[in-house]
Parts: sequence; structure tokens; C-alpha cells
Amino acid sequence: MNSSVALHVLSSYGLEPDDLARLEATCSFFRQHGGLPPDERLPLTELAAFDMCRRRVALASMAAAEEEALKQRCGGSYKLLLKYLLAGERACDRREKFQVVAGPGFSIAVTSNGEVHTFGHNHSGQLGHGTLSNEEMPRLIRSLQGVRIVQAAAGAERTLLVTDAGRVYQCGKNYFGIPILSNSTFDSIKTPVLLESLKDIFVVQATIGHFLTAILSREGRVYTLSWGVDGRLGHDTDATDRTPRLLSGVLEDKPVVQIAAGNCYLLALAFQPNGMCVYSLGCGLGGKLSHGSTDDEHHPRLIAHFAILNLQPIALSAGSWHAIALGKDGRVCTWGWGYNGCLGHGDEDYQNLPKVVKGLSHVKAVHVAAGLCTTFVITENGDIYSFGRGSDSNLGYPPQYGHRLDQLTPKLVTSLTCAGEKIIRLSATKEHEAAGHTFAMTESGKLYAFGMAIYGQLGIKLLQGQDGTSSPQRVDIDLS
Repeated sequence: MNSSVALHVLSSYGLEPDDLARLEATCSFFRQHGGLPPDERLPLTELAAFDMCRRRVALASMAAAEEEALKQRCGGSYKLLLKYLLAGERACDRREKFQVVAGPGFSIAVTSNGEVHTFGHNHSGQLGHGTLSNEEMPRLIRSLQGVRIVQAAAGAERTLLVTDAGRVYQCGKNYFGIPILSNSTFDSIKTPVLLESLKDIFVVQATIGHFLTAILSREGRVYTLSWGVDGRLGHDTDATDRTPRLLSGVLEDKPVVQIAAGNCYLLALAFQPNGMCVYSLGCGLGGKLSHGSTDDEHHPRLIAHFAILNLQPIALSAGSWHAIALGKDGRVCTWGWGYNGCLGHGDEDYQNLPKVVKGLSHVKAVHVAAGLCTTFVITENGDIYSFGRGSDSNLGYPPQYGHRLDQLTPKLVTSLTCAGEKIIRLSATKEHEAAGHTFAMTESGKLYAFGMAIYGQLGIKLLQGQDGTSSPQRVDIDLS
């Protein structure tokens, strides 16, 4: 077979890095030098992995020396570099062409072409429309015309938007010390502005907790902003420090594929050639750092219990005070505060170690989402389970008045089957602002909302006197 033809086949049909490794191990043809650029000495499987890596936007603009350094951090081969990149895409949902975020009292919808629609609470300008007025229906942020947004994060009265070029826009409460501009008040930024403090970092993900903000670079490095007091975020600066600081400690040498922030803690999913592992730091109350205690951790610390469970995490979700890990085998682990049954173990006790949710043992999970004392799981066949706080009508089924509103174990959500197609992603409020709401997204880009809508954060028209809905309703926006 001609080497060029073989390379085209290998790099064009979505082969996994492990597939390439097996081909190289079992067939001498794929082990021989390919004789093709960028390095004629590389075997065809490595050249195919190189081609697939270079198709990623973040890597395409990376300097050769930086690319080589990242490859070495991942284990020294393009197959492992590709494995790292794919792991990040899957854990952060970057494979999907759209995203919706249920923020505290407001919502952000990013379409497949990079446009951003926001709606709901707007006290600090977090909707980005140049006003402080609430919006009851999705409204396009017109000032971002020509900018392609690929990821969004919502926090208490603030919004972060990540572009395909790795830049970050911010609007809302001025947590980052942005100089006062014409579109700003003393502490409110009403239209998105670039965060110049991040201009030298190619950002691929941002996450916001109540007391902290963290960003992830394309090199897999984690930076934190705000709430650095007592070194809780891996650096010993004052709590008012607004400069992004590299997270010190063990993660400096480990590429991270996903970060997730809760109210006062941070989780990081780190890549290793033989799998992935999870590190945590911040406030340990309620056991949410998952080290078998309630102690704070000032620097990243490995959650060792996953090895005891023989569970390899592939994705994380951080609620305010509890967290979820999705295992490669489809098992789901939860830990932290158990308020309202959000851990799914049949009680409200806290867990200071990851614990497998037994009520999901009969299914294989493919997606997890944690909110404010709520938890959602999507299974391989498209079923959705939820558990936790039921008083906000945002679990996907009507409250049974006269019975306990909270759901202590996983319960099948049948109301979303009316969507007529597979639900692939969910997003739930993880901070309290006028109670909670939830979004469900379908494969084709349809959006459904349920929960409370006091500020219009559901983006739907409700009957007069209604402040929310427990039945999922279609939002008039096409994410595709």
C-alpha cells in the first residue's frame, strides 16, 4: 500500500489513539518509517495522530517548541497527545457544537456558529446587552458579532465567554479589576470586554465558583483568580488579588483536561498515559474534597480512592457543595454534602470519599451534571435520572404534594421523552439565585427548560401568575 494513501485512511476516519497503537503493535507495515513530513522517521500511526492533532484549532496555532513540550508532558508521542486532546474534548463537551449554561438566576446559550444569547437576571450587566434590565426571552449579544464563542461560564452576577482563539470576554460584576470603561459603572460591566490579564494564555475552558474563578490553558495548565486567601487556591496571595496565578504543586507537571469549580473548591481531571485521575483543593467542609476528611487543602491533592474503587474518571461535574465523577465503565460516583439527597444514596449524610451510586448500577452513564443540591445523569440509551432537591420543580417531574419533595435516590425522568429525540447534555443551576432551573439539549440543537423562572431565566412564556414549571418546555432558540 502507498504510504500517502494509508496515512489518509488512518487520519480521516476517526480512529482512536488506542486503535492506532494496536495497528502499530500488530502489523509491521504501520511500524515502518512513513517517509513523510513533518518527520520522515515517524511510523504511519504517529503521522496519522500528528495530522489529527493539528486539525484541532487550539493546537494548529501553537509554536513547534510549545507543541513538542506538550507532547513530552503527555508521554512523548503524538498518539498520547491526541489521547489528551480527545479526553479534554469529551470531558468538557467541546465535541458538541453548542452549549447552554444555567447560571444563578440567568442563562447563557452558545450556538454552533458561536453566537451567544443570554436571558434572566441582569442586576450587574451579566447578560452583556449594555443595560441592567432583565430579559425574559433569549437575546443575542450583538457586540460580539464577528467573534466566535466556544465555551461559557456563569457565576454570581458575572459571565465569562471563551473564544475559538483562546481569548476570554467578561461582563457583569467587575471581579477582575477591569479599568472603568464607557459601558461600565463602578462595579458593573454591561457589555463584554476582553480580559487583558489573560492575553498571554490560550484558554480552552473557564469555570466559576462563588468564591473563585479558574481557567484551563491548551497546554493543560490551571490558573486561578480571586479568593487566594490562606493559599486555598494553590498560591499565597491576598483574597483581592485579581491576577491569574498558575496553580502550584503536583499539577504543574501533569496536563489537565477538565476543571470544575464548586462554591469554594476546585476539581481537576488530569491526564496520564494509562488513564486519568482527579485532584482537589479548597474548602473541605462536608467532605467535598473527597480525601476521607473535612480538612481544607491549600494545594492540589490526588483523590486516591478512585483506585480502590477500580474506577477511571473521564468527566467531572461540581455542584455548590457536592460533586460527581463519571467513570469510563459508566459508573457514577458522588461525594460531598448530601443535602436533599443530592448524592443519590438514599439519605442526606455527607460523604468524604467517592461512593458509587447503587441506584444506577443497572445502567451505563454517559453524562453527569451537578447543580445546587441536584444531580442529573444521562445513560447510554438516552434515559435521564435525577435526584436531590425537589422544591424548585427543577428535577424534571411534578412535585407530589403531600409527599416529600426531595428525591433521595435516582428517579427516571419520563417528561423529557416528549422531546422525540435523544437528550445529550444537561445543565443545572449550581448557585442559589431565585431558586433553581435546568436545561436539556437534544442532538439536533433543541433546548428544553424547567424549574423556576422568577427573572425569566427559563427563556419561555409562562401563564400569568406562574413563577416556573416542572414540565420541560421548549425554548425558542435553535442551537444548531
